[in-house]
Amino acid sequence: MIDMDTPYRARRGGRVAARPRRTGLRLLVGLLLAALLCAPGAAAAPVPHPAAGAPSAAAAARWGDRRLDEAAFLATHNSFTNYEDSRWSSVNQSESVRAQLDNGVRGLSLDTHWYEHSTWLCVISFGSDCYPSDVYLCHGDCKTFAGATYALPRQSFHGTMQTVVDFLAAHPQEFVTVFLEDYVSAEQLRQSLGRVRGLDQLLFRPDEWGVRQNGWPKVADLVTAGKRLLVFSDRSDREQLGVMYDRSWTVANYWSLGDMGDDLACVTRWPDVPLDRQEPGFRRLFTMSHHRNVPTVLTAALDNGAKLRNRVAGQCRTAAGGRAPNFVSVDFHRLSDGSGHTPASIVAELNAGP
Repeated sequence: MIDMDTPYRARRGGRVAARPRRTGLRLLVGLLLAALLCAPGAAAAPVPHPAAGAPSAAAAARWGDRRLDEAAFLATHNSFTNYEDSRWSSVNQSESVRAQLDNGVRGLSLDTHWYEHSTWLCVISFGSDCYPSDVYLCHGDCKTFAGATYALPRQSFHGTMQTVVDFLAAHPQEFVTVFLEDYVSAEQLRQSLGRVRGLDQLLFRPDEWGVRQNGWPKVADLVTAGKRLLVFSDRSDREQLGVMYDRSWTVANYWSLGDMGDDLACVTRWPDVPLDRQEPGFRRLFTMSHHRNVPTVLTAALDNGAKLRNRVAGQCRTAAGGRAPNFVSVDFHRLSDGSGHTPASIVAELNAGP
């Protein structure tokens, strides 16, 4: 009897004998199967999201089965203009960026500008405005009006992003999105982001996760994978940095309620990207802005309660094709009209709803 675990050899002279014909048949069948599988039109296996395995128990308890495009987040308008991070004379928020995060804000809007070191400003400020050239958070030109277009101490972009990363490190189940109104070059932004410790490990890149092909992943999967920071810019030339172009991934309504706060129509911010835009297999994230041209504590209190809740349901959900916003952006996020509805409670309702 021939041992099937050894080469088939003839017993005469040690020569290799011809293999049985069934071996050739097996080879032929294998080649035919390979050709069929590789033929044009053969169905390709779906590409899974990079997060392998089931989400952690903590992530599943926090986020359930909601995909990112099914979750709602409280966001703040001009998050950096506040009374605590710097000496602004006109602000959109009362609390520091860290306090906003600690109090439930998960979407931050920041304006990035380049500041070139000025010896003249250093001299006339008696040394209080001696800052190096860098990317800073300004509300207009970084040299024009202290307290209005910029504030002292100057708020560096990388320092504020470090605050976000440090918050996420301390809260491993949370997810944060940053929106940039971007006035710097891609190289300036790259250098600034490069100084943020721990950023690369946290950054979620929808392009690398195949979101346009597979849809948005579950938030619990992102949390489990450690990809808990999403950054958008209004500039299109920095996706190689992991900073996504907002007009490619989101829809947004026009940012202002008007001077009187009565412009409640939810119209698109970008004429070429309607709020109800439909794309095969892909649904954009929806950013809803709800604030006036000039923020005040009084007008924010009037706008942030029942008016906001009714606008979500009556105008913006309808304009977006029946879907709720993913980001609800307001001024003075802790203020409300006494109706019992606050921006935070409205976002919680959206997450509890169908």
